[in-house]
Amino acid sequence: MATKVKPLSGFPEYLPSGRMVEQRVLDILRETFELHGFAGIQTRSVEPLEELSRKGEITKEVYVVRRLHAETGGKDDLGLHFDLTVPFARYVLENAAALQFPFRRYQIQPAWRGERPQQGRYREFWQADIDIVGQGSLASHHDTEVLLVMLEAAGRLHDEIGLPRVIARVNNRKLMQGFYTGLGITDPSAVIAAVDKLDKIGEDAVRALLAADAGQADSIMALGRIKSPDDGFVADVRRLGASNEMLEQGLDELAALVKAVGARFPGQVVADLSVARGLDYYTGNVFELSLEGVPGLGTVSAGGRYDSLASDGRNTYPGVGISFGVSRVLAPVLMKGALQASRPVPSVVLVAVDDEGTRGVADEVAAALRARGVACEVAPDAPAYGKQIKFAERRGIPYVWFGGLSGQVKDIRSGSQADADATAWTPPAEDAKPSLVLGVLNW
Repeated sequence: MATKVKPLSGFPEYLPSGRMVEQRVLDILRETFELHGFAGIQTRSVEPLEELSRKGEITKEVYVVRRLHAETGGKDDLGLHFDLTVPFARYVLENAAALQFPFRRYQIQPAWRGERPQQGRYREFWQADIDIVGQGSLASHHDTEVLLVMLEAAGRLHDEIGLPRVIARVNNRKLMQGFYTGLGITDPSAVIAAVDKLDKIGEDAVRALLAADAGQADSIMALGRIKSPDDGFVADVRRLGASNEMLEQGLDELAALVKAVGARFPGQVVADLSVARGLDYYTGNVFELSLEGVPGLGTVSAGGRYDSLASDGRNTYPGVGISFGVSRVLAPVLMKGALQASRPVPSVVLVAVDDEGTRGVADEVAAALRARGVACEVAPDAPAYGKQIKFAERRGIPYVWFGGLSGQVKDIRSGSQADADATAWTPPAEDAKPSLVLGVLNW
């Protein structure tokens, strides 16, 4: 009896045309990161569960990995990583003796979270991260650097595939913690965790989560409402009355970040003092990037400064990083068919086969074309030429080659056909690789 295949929600899978789009996006990100001197690494998919469970509210979304008959709750339980920062911190500790600091790395891999699947949120998803990590200390200008690199990468995606412009909302954990401490709050971290839910549940619901009196809650909400495209937020914060050294340090760090990023990308950065970031390892500037005009998709890139995520007891490795949610951005578009490749295969030429006795001739032509980087495939069988041309059309292949090394090449779109030498012929640049075809982006 035939078995009906049921789709598994939250795990995006694309047709070949969609995968080509995804690969192009990954190439753009990789190329941009490498232009800035970031070296690529790859880490394992699993980490000890006890390590993953120490990183804030994300614990409830961690997928546990164990042998089928292993004891539940064993000390050796593993979990699939929910981001790339936690495994990167472990990687730094294990390889510190072989790394040169500041260490600049990029990492493009899948991650997993046990969330309820919906647009922009998936159980398995691709992320692209960059981080800069120091040994003992790390200059604050690197906070600005990683944000600028991601904005540059997003700018290329805007120019090349039509991704909407990205807007960066930034805040500072020291600013928040210092402000809450200045109000007399004894557990600033709990307030930060509550404020992180402002966009999702609103002010009234956040107030209910706060262990604060009415005056403190009013000040917390007032801080979260402050937004500024420049350093004007500093005066707004000081008018609220809280004061301490940590607050001043956070104000200085955030003002420097906004000024530097605004100079390079005017109109694309906003100091938004409601941005908190839920993970508890952030200690300084934090970033959240969203697509302009696409509020329903939420944050597509995020990160920040972490000064104590990685430590071996003798050395501390402070860092700053930012992640781009590749699947978060691409999956809704690809599944709606709004962005696709011009053809579903990389082949630009189908080499026709006269008959099975001369298949070796076709293979020789294909080898000559591939030797010069021309992607091609040989017809799978040898029916009449008309059927082979139809096969090429169905696969989206624009050219068909007839004959041997000195043969003829036909553009099946225009019908034109000309003599050609397989050791010298090259397709027009616009046909050499599949291009991206942008439809109506209905977000």
